[in-house]
Amino acid sequence: MARKKIVAGNWKMNMTPAQAKDLIETLKPLCGANTDKDVVFCVPFIDIPLAVEAVKGTNIKIGAQNLYFEEKGAYTGEIAPAMIKEAGCDYVIIGHSERRAYFGETNEIVNKKVLKAYEHDLVPIICVGETLEQREQGITEELVRLQTKIALKDVDAAKAEKAVIAYEPIWAIGTGKTATNEQAQEVCGWIRNVLAQVYGQETADKIRVQYGGSVNAGNAADLFAMPDIDGGLVGGASLKADFAAIVNA
Repeated sequence: MARKKIVAGNWKMNMTPAQAKDLIETLKPLCGANTDKDVVFCVPFIDIPLAVEAVKGTNIKIGAQNLYFEEKGAYTGEIAPAMIKEAGCDYVIIGHSERRAYFGETNEIVNKKVLKAYEHDLVPIICVGETLEQREQGITEELVRLQTKIALKDVDAAKAEKAVIAYEPIWAIGTGKTATNEQAQEVCGWIRNVLAQVYGQETADKIRVQYGGSVNAGNAADLFAMPDIDGGLVGGASLKADFAAIVNA
């Protein structure tokens, strides 16, 4: 079946509110009218209200880069899912490799966050991927299967088909290295295979799988043409006008 492509920009810890407004005003006329793909800007928490206002009247959606798995309480520095939703977000990135590496997020924490996102009608962009060492050890398939299965534990098929799985080889994030089209397709195919094992092929064919890891205007079209790659989760290139070329690739 034809899945609608989705291209999401992960701004990471970049862009003050004033800078965010300038970037969105630059990108809006270049990709805001795109209807054949879903376009998402995942911005820092402090930029969310401004970004939501700035993209009104376009097809661009706003996402958060993280959430906490409790509703409210004594969790200094965390952001509740209801806050993100009320601020106007439609998407949230969960389990990015930087969250796993720098902030100790486990597969089980990722699962808690995924379940909480669904409770608040937020579409989770669930990140999975291997380090260079893990790839060289030949455990990429087992690792991404495990990450995917645990992330979606206790998520029924009707909810799962709304999820986005982002395959990000950690060795390709911010390094300028990109997985070859064939490497990216192989792993995205494994992800779809494990989704089929859990939910059946019909549901697996509805779930969108992105590639992330030094996606740029030059390689996006070939990556997105792969049968199991339904778009990209874009880091550094989402912070400049080049992002529009990726969206329109």
